[in-house]
Amino acid sequence: MNRLKLGIPKGSLQEATLELFARGGWKITISSRRYVPAIDDPEIECLLVRAQEMARYVETGALDAGITGHDWVVETGSDVEELAELVYAKQRLSRVRWVLAVQEDSAIRQPSDLQGKVIATEIVRITEKYLKRHGVTARVDFSWGATEVKVPQLADAIVEVTETGSSLRANRLRIVDTVLESASVFIMNRAATADAWKKEKAESVILMLQGAIAAASKVGLLLNVRKEDLDHVLAILPALKNPTISMLSDPEWVAVNTIVEESVVRQILPKLKAANAQGIVEYPLNKIVL
Repeated sequence: MNRLKLGIPKGSLQEATLELFARGGWKITISSRRYVPAIDDPEIECLLVRAQEMARYVETGALDAGITGHDWVVETGSDVEELAELVYAKQRLSRVRWVLAVQEDSAIRQPSDLQGKVIATEIVRITEKYLKRHGVTARVDFSWGATEVKVPQLADAIVEVTETGSSLRANRLRIVDTVLESASVFIMNRAATADAWKKEKAESVILMLQGAIAAASKVGLLLNVRKEDLDHVLAILPALKNPTISMLSDPEWVAVNTIVEESVVRQILPKLKAANAQGIVEYPLNKIVL
């Protein structure tokens, strides 16, 4: 049987990735004592790998494909195919930023102020390239973790990843500049992409995962309305494209089915009711395939 050897990121992205696959239609079970997860798809073989190492194993062919951050593909310089961007992170569906940060009262205000300074970071190569672009010579030290606490005693500045900036603010750090913006990506070994079966399987997985991401912040709305009130109701609805309108048994009424951002439902439901919509139903979505 053909199988796709797929790397699942271990660490900060692990739980978010398992949840994403569950919404996409796959159940992945991980034992606390094993690095080989079980998946309910006989055509996929999973392995837990740190996101920082994923691209190297995909490049060598130890894995056919994997999910990691675009930042780690750049940092390791791995020659892999980035098939798709999957915009999700540890805390929310968003990209992340690697930022240059310093202590709140630091005199460092711009990249040129880093001349001769010490910078602690997990992405040494990316940071060195950033400094070179700005014509700055500084020492870049690899940080094994807890990077935020290393200024000012152990480093003058840090380059650290952030989703919301809350951890940096909590440690009284100020962002000076964005070094790199990144998102999770589905990567594949270049030789594996030449295998028609593996490429098709990978693209099927991507389609389901992207559909789950697209649906994560949205809900469906179903409602009934008299034809004479339809234009008023449609003016209220922020549709994905165009809402579906179906005839009902009563020729004076139609059913309207649409998809909206979950965050706006509390604002538009009272307006729909005021526009004489009836039988309004909100329902969850698993996937949206565009």
